[in-house]
Amino acid sequence: MADTSSSSPFKKIQIQRDDTTFDAYVVGKEDAPGIVVLQEWWGVDFEVKNHAVKISQLGTGFKALIPDLYRGKVGLDAAEAQHLMDGLDWQGAVKDIRASVDWLKANGSKKVGVTGFCMGGALSIASSVLVPEVDAAVAFYGVPSSELADPAQTKAPIQAHFGELDNFVGFSDVTAAKALEKKLKASGVPHEVHIYPGSAHAFMNRSPEGIQRRKGMGLSDEDETAVQLAWSRFQSWMTQYLSS
Repeated sequence: MADTSSSSPFKKIQIQRDDTTFDAYVVGKEDAPGIVVLQEWWGVDFEVKNHAVKISQLGTGFKALIPDLYRGKVGLDAAEAQHLMDGLDWQGAVKDIRASVDWLKANGSKKVGVTGFCMGGALSIASSVLVPEVDAAVAFYGVPSSELADPAQTKAPIQAHFGELDNFVGFSDVTAAKALEKKLKASGVPHEVHIYPGSAHAFMNRSPEGIQRRKGMGLSDEDETAVQLAWSRFQSWMTQYLSS
């Protein structure tokens, strides 16, 4: 079913898995390689949609799909977002991701990658371990709990991006990044872990609203060069591993 608001580039679809149905938002070229784009703890909001549109236009184009892991809920402040993330069924979210990857593969994408930001970054790494159909992953500032997934068991090539000033301890700080790198070495799959000096958590969020929201959380770093570098690395990685 198409998204009825004329200004939206997204097509809204429903995907079914087990006994649940969820909305997903698709943008990009029909038969291009697919990329599942996973939300931050806020939910499916303006910023993850901005990222998906950007991804769909990189290089020769990708088909981006955002699954609504929160089933329509969006956190308007950090407390609400924390509450939503705490309430997430992470195993269920991985099943949503698998169903999203399968949908893309059934609808013209020969290969499919997964990417995500913050909570979605952690889930993209988890899905590279738990979803065999994933062909590549790029994670932005998030690492899954060891209960959910052990990155040393990943089957897909992983690229990961972290801000040096990120202070979400054990989730996306430099210590978490280094621990992830050690695990990925053990996995034997191709991997890259990039740390951006002077950047804090969620440094990819560059829309005017996103910048305001980060400032409200005390994150005032702005480094357009780091953002462009991360996107170019993202593009190289996904192009390399998703070209059929």
